[in-house]
Amino acid sequence: MIDYGAIETRLRAHVGLTRRPVAVAFREAPPAGVKPFSGSEPSGCSFWRLAMEGRAFYTVPADHYNCPVGAHTHNIPLPSERAGELPQVLEVMTGLGYLKMDEVPGIARLPKSPGAIVYAPLGDTPVDPDVVLFIGPPGRLMLLQEAAVRAGVATNVPFLGRPTCMALPAALTAGTVASTGCIGNRVYTGAGDDELYVAVRGRDVARVADETETIAKANVALADYHRERRATLATE
Repeated sequence: MIDYGAIETRLRAHVGLTRRPVAVAFREAPPAGVKPFSGSEPSGCSFWRLAMEGRAFYTVPADHYNCPVGAHTHNIPLPSERAGELPQVLEVMTGLGYLKMDEVPGIARLPKSPGAIVYAPLGDTPVDPDVVLFIGPPGRLMLLQEAAVRAGVATNVPFLGRPTCMALPAALTAGTVASTGCIGNRVYTGAGDDELYVAVRGRDVARVADETETIAKANVALADYHRERRATLATE
């Protein structure tokens, strides 16, 4: 397997990330040697928080039933006794003016239902990830996005928004995507108002990491260049 520990080290050093990237893998069945999640969480993105904190584990569909929206983006059918929860949540959101029903069909979804989902810090992932999720300040993620462009794996998909979890299927389909997040995600994960997300396909993450040093050095040089121009040309 690829040395994801080395990849994480390079990414965090060159991009300046303080939070650990999260490796996410969608599997048909639980992988051998990985611990199952035990407990309850209110949302699918809550598992991102646990992985950022250093835990490696897998979930099964039932672990995602508490989040009807996340279950929708992950193509996880709710059991019959809970099938009405998604319409109820959508009714609340549309009633508040937060969402319009005609937006729902455009929300990205996984193409098929996973039997298990593996979450881990990138450097500790026990399996090859399908998507790697990054969180950080815009100025740091700018470097990551520029590295993805240089690696040829960026996409022209505009900034994604609510729900944050659709960034995972969107990245699988289109390539590197950025997301402003959503209020639910910020509550459940503790993401700050000054943080955004970038999602990179697992098969692309090594190529992106390879370009981060060049991009980081270029930005340092360009910062000096632009400061000099500002000092010379600005009248106020």
